[in-house]
Amino acid sequence: MAPQMPDFSQSVKLKYVKLGYQYLVNHFLVFLLIPIMFALSIQALNTSPQEILQLWDSMHFTLVHIMCSLFLVIYSLTFFFMSRPRTVYLVDYALFKPPRSFRVSFAGFMEHAKLALFTEPKSVHFQMKILERSGLGEETCLPPAIHYIPPSPNMAHAREEAEFVIFSCMDSLFQKTGLKPKDVDILVLNCSLFSPTPSLTAMVINKYKMRSNIKSFNLSGMGCSAGLISIDLAKDLLQYHPNSNAVVISTEILTPNIYLGKERAMLLPNVLFRMGGAAILLSNRRADRRRAKYRLAHVVRTHKGADDKSYRCISQEEDPDGHVGIKLNIDLMAIAGEALKSNITTIGPLVLPASEQILFALSLIGRKIFNSKLKPYIPDFKQAFEHFCIHAGGRAVIDELQKSLQLTEEQVEASRMALYRFGNTSSSSLWYELSYIESKGRMKKGDRVWQIAFGSGFKCNSAVWKCNRTIKTPVEGPWADCIDKYPVHIPEVVKL
Repeated sequence: MAPQMPDFSQSVKLKYVKLGYQYLVNHFLVFLLIPIMFALSIQALNTSPQEILQLWDSMHFTLVHIMCSLFLVIYSLTFFFMSRPRTVYLVDYALFKPPRSFRVSFAGFMEHAKLALFTEPKSVHFQMKILERSGLGEETCLPPAIHYIPPSPNMAHAREEAEFVIFSCMDSLFQKTGLKPKDVDILVLNCSLFSPTPSLTAMVINKYKMRSNIKSFNLSGMGCSAGLISIDLAKDLLQYHPNSNAVVISTEILTPNIYLGKERAMLLPNVLFRMGGAAILLSNRRADRRRAKYRLAHVVRTHKGADDKSYRCISQEEDPDGHVGIKLNIDLMAIAGEALKSNITTIGPLVLPASEQILFALSLIGRKIFNSKLKPYIPDFKQAFEHFCIHAGGRAVIDELQKSLQLTEEQVEASRMALYRFGNTSSSSLWYELSYIESKGRMKKGDRVWQIAFGSGFKCNSAVWKCNRTIKTPVEGPWADCIDKYPVHIPEVVKL
């Protein structure tokens, strides 16, 4: 019998073929330049000093030519360095850790729900079913006013919560960074649902006696993605103000926003949202480059508010009994998926290696020209990032993004554990996840982090950070006393 050709489809592991393809495409310019540089080097070695002098003399340069050339070079370099964007560094950040006395166990939460809605057993049962599948643990926290029976969501208690959360974060940030309150140049604070007068930024300025010429901004009504909007605003301000720093505060004040009615679509936030807050120090100063943890690479914002369904999928409304709450529509996850598609279409060309971009482009062309039913190629974002911080809005949000982006369990571990330990802390949840990764000792110099957040409107926002130095395991912070316990197994359903 004639010898048969080996079956290469069985003998070759396709993942290694793909790795070789990626290496070839991503380093195409290097492979192209190597033979050119080699040929130029050989030519230079074969050229004698006399031939070089003859070439120089044949050019007939005068003093005027030399001066004009030097001026052009200096002008071009000056224009390049003056016009390029200023690098924005994340020096450090601090997180709010609620005291244990604020803890709300499953049994305690359900007991409060039964007392508040004793005439509505179906609404109580609905909350129990949501809590069983929420992915939250027994150590999440709510402010004292919500622990009261009945709850006391008044302005005084709301201000007390705001002062406690925000001042705790600020005190910790000043201690960690050595920054003095009078040295803060820009202050940005986002809190979606509590917007008193004077503003929360005014409250911070008054507390710490900051300068009268500080540039302060108070963002409200922008949902859980407002933290990255604040980062983007601070980044833009730092582009126009050289040698400056910016403090960004992200939080959500829960006291005035507890829903006391019986509408199921408005009871969901009561189950998921918990206390949290973060204060972040950004800087464009060269002096902060060495000590900074991260460098901001990209911020990409997607707003789907022009679409009526997207605009109304999360809204603050009154129920028929006059109780105000946040209503979540049933098509929320579908709308979030569309927003995510738009966002990753924009951020993909900025972060994906050339190999992934070519495969995606070929897939798109094939579907457009040949067959629209061809399965689309999903870019492998694991090639672009080492770490993922997905907004811990709920177990369904994390599950959907893990499936869409084809992420491993380890890559969504930070999001799941932040949801389990602290609950949905709104715009600050991304920073609890980043702190988890650091506390596990996984953040190395050069690592890239992708933060993804969703918010009402409807918005999907992304930020990409590059680690500036290998980060040592923190000795303080919200995870310091419990990180060794994580990760924990989170069952699909916790029977109550």
